[in-house]
Amino acid sequence: MDNAPLILLAAGGTGGHLFPAEALAVELMRRGLRVRLATDGRALRYGGLFARDSIDLVPSATVRGRNPISLARTALTLAYGTLVATNVVRRLKPAAVVGFGGYPTLPPLMAARLLGVPGIIHDANAVLGRANRFLSSRVNAIATSLPGVLDRDPALASKATTVGTPMRPAILAAAAVKYASPEPNAPLRLLVVGGSQGARVMSDIVPSAIETLDSALWSRLVVTQQVREEDMTRVRAVYDRLKINAELAPFFSDLPARLASSQLVISRAGAGTVAELAAIGRPSILVPLPGAIDQDQFANAGVLAQAGGAIRIAQPEFTPERLAADITAFAAEPAKLTAMAQAARGAGRLDAAERLADLVMKVAGI
Repeated sequence: MDNAPLILLAAGGTGGHLFPAEALAVELMRRGLRVRLATDGRALRYGGLFARDSIDLVPSATVRGRNPISLARTALTLAYGTLVATNVVRRLKPAAVVGFGGYPTLPPLMAARLLGVPGIIHDANAVLGRANRFLSSRVNAIATSLPGVLDRDPALASKATTVGTPMRPAILAAAAVKYASPEPNAPLRLLVVGGSQGARVMSDIVPSAIETLDSALWSRLVVTQQVREEDMTRVRAVYDRLKINAELAPFFSDLPARLASSQLVISRAGAGTVAELAAIGRPSILVPLPGAIDQDQFANAGVLAQAGGAIRIAQPEFTPERLAADITAFAAEPAKLTAMAQAARGAGRLDAAERLADLVMKVAGI
């Protein structure tokens, strides 16, 4: 194994970037290759597959705003990170460097380019992220989760391959769980999540929407909701007053299993979340993060909504009254949820890790 080719993975330190990297790492190791991860310090919180001794920390910074001093500081940090990453790549001699988005991928992939090591980027969104857009002309291959992402750019489309979003083992296990179609007058399991950092809008809208429901529905609801610590008291007070069966937490480490047991998901529309909903096959109400430069979450939600697996609601339209109306309609006609679950599953890819591993090995010449 010590003589096996090494693939260096580069990812930003959030779950949306790290989970696909972990899924690819599992598949590459299954094929007998070695893997290491280059990332920033945030990744150490996630644990998982990558032990500390298999991680190379590389300085990085995110471009935020247009303040000249801030931009100069970011540029200096990224330049220093590229110097550190160049030493890492020179020492490790990887057969390829694979990036999964986020600014921490810039230094390792720029180092790979400087040293003549093949570079590959994977983007899970319906539009390329800023870091990947910068790298797209500087790598050997581009893997996308969704088709048509680069159709308007023939130069980039020529080196793009649609593979899907690699799924970690916990998601693959959850995908094996059959959707439990809601029964009339039986419990309706609702999962409310807001991404790795939570989303205050869910705490503002969902409890109020549930309070707006016909009281006969309250006893049917089983709510699992991700809630920030600072919002916990007020959200819990609403559910306690209504006697709602609710479990609240700032973070769920077993989220894949909770997705599998849910009958309706209310969520942001991050690329990882949308891909996991499709892979597992669960109906959802998606509220894209507003104000994003690339409107990536709006586009991500649109893919699943167009397939019939989700309802996309822009945040200004995500009101307690609108959400209560949707929940009421689903409770009255649960067959709609079953049809959405099937449609979502039809849009999912469970073999993305294998497809991406094939591409990596081809580019690396392994």
